[in-house]
Amino acid sequence: MQLFAYGLNHQTAPIEVREKLAFAPEQVESALADLLERQGVREAAIVSTCNRTEVYCNARDPEGAMRWLAEYRQLDVSKLNPFLYRLPGRDAARHAFRVAAGLDSMVLGEAQILGQMKDAVRAAQSAGALGILLNGLFQRAFSVAKEVRTQTAIGANSVSMAAAAVKLAERIFPDIGELAVLFVGAGEMIELTATHFAARKPRRLTIANRTVERGAALAAQFGGEAISLADLPESLSAFDIVVTCTASQLPLIGKGLVERAIKRRKHRPIFMVDLGVPRDIEPEVGRLSDVYLYSVDDLAEIVRQGREERQTAVAAAETIVDQHADDFMHWIDSRALVPTIRDLKDHIDRIRRHELERAHKRLAKGAPVDEVLEAMSQAMAAKFIHAPLATLNEAGASQHPELIELVRRLYHLHDRN
Repeated sequence: MQLFAYGLNHQTAPIEVREKLAFAPEQVESALADLLERQGVREAAIVSTCNRTEVYCNARDPEGAMRWLAEYRQLDVSKLNPFLYRLPGRDAARHAFRVAAGLDSMVLGEAQILGQMKDAVRAAQSAGALGILLNGLFQRAFSVAKEVRTQTAIGANSVSMAAAAVKLAERIFPDIGELAVLFVGAGEMIELTATHFAARKPRRLTIANRTVERGAALAAQFGGEAISLADLPESLSAFDIVVTCTASQLPLIGKGLVERAIKRRKHRPIFMVDLGVPRDIEPEVGRLSDVYLYSVDDLAEIVRQGREERQTAVAAAETIVDQHADDFMHWIDSRALVPTIRDLKDHIDRIRRHELERAHKRLAKGAPVDEVLEAMSQAMAAKFIHAPLATLNEAGASQHPELIELVRRLYHLHDRN
């Protein structure tokens, strides 16, 4: 088994690169099926969030598995390579454990990534892409995350992306209670963000979603209302704050739409937060007057506040991660011995059954028991010793020292003084 992981994240690639490699949830299974057709890839899982796209695999040809991502997304691999990290063996295990524990997140210690990794495991299972190695890796990662959160204060004082969006809004508008807030999408991130904004009791809270029924169910939690995405052109100008996070592969809000909204608002400012990857709002919107547009990368400085206070917890968490990475690699090494151990046991058992059968036949013919037992023990001993003796006799002189040491270790032979 050869564990390998590669990918990019908010530390290695800007959003304009990350969005080209992002997978919507409904795309993951078909992508995994395509990857498994790559020669030498036995298992695979894809973790794709707004901050990262990572591929974990059990592959004999890691480079081939890496080329797959660029080819699947129809990108020039040479242009993608500068942003990718490549993690073999222990490095891959350690990285997975750090990601699960929130140590590699933009928001240090955030817990949302754990749910996203569990979603990735379910997708891999559904695609038939999860085997012994990756299942062992992710189950260990979930256990490490629980241990880190239980034994350290890694999540203390962390500022979520949702809370950061509220903080930014309050820098522009003194009282959110007087404003109308629109959320585009109805997923987990929108629910988290809406929860934070709802705590400020905005004048109006609206959910715009492709499926109005789902949007209405979420809006009801906050005493809000729901509209269809098709209503955005007519409705956008009514909102002071717009937060988006959908799985759309193309922008839902373009420059022209926002220009018309600003004109209708008589140039009253709009605060916009695009939490989607790929982005839901065209980047050109940020260059318009009276528009304050922030992407997930723009929130980085705010969410990193308080990181210094958690450095002691980080050190303790890294120690836990390193220990479990070592343990996991030991488990992989032990798994590599299983086929040989099984074959050796089968070989010995065949010898035992063969000699026992011969002994039964001799006893049935009336041979003395002591004579049969003696013959059986001698035959078994001869067969057990045959292979190591033959190997020693057939080996060249240069191989003798190593083989002699190995045989003496295997049979616990004491050195003669």
